[in-house]
Amino acid sequence: MIQSMSEITDNPAEGRFELVEQGLTAYADYRMTPERMIIDYVFSPPELRGAGTAGRLMQGVVAQARARSVKITPLCGYAAAWLKRHPDTADLLA
Repeated sequence: MIQSMSEITDNPAEGRFELVEQGLTAYADYRMTPERMIIDYVFSPPELRGAGTAGRLMQGVVAQARARSVKITPLCGYAAAWLKRHPDTADLLA
């Protein structure tokens, strides 16, 4: 079952959140534990880089974590850096 929240789509069969812009898909690979959402990798197609797509994707990931009442463990360097730049997400860091 695919569910939407914010602008992203949760694709649990693939273990990733997806955001389609300009016909291209940016995604964040994740794994869930009962208490955590582990973000393994965030990818944005080269054509979308610099346009804020990955940031919008991360906003959706944060919304998903809040809705599920879980903490985020960012293994991906981009996800970790994005969360650090947004102090309003500090309560979600595991």
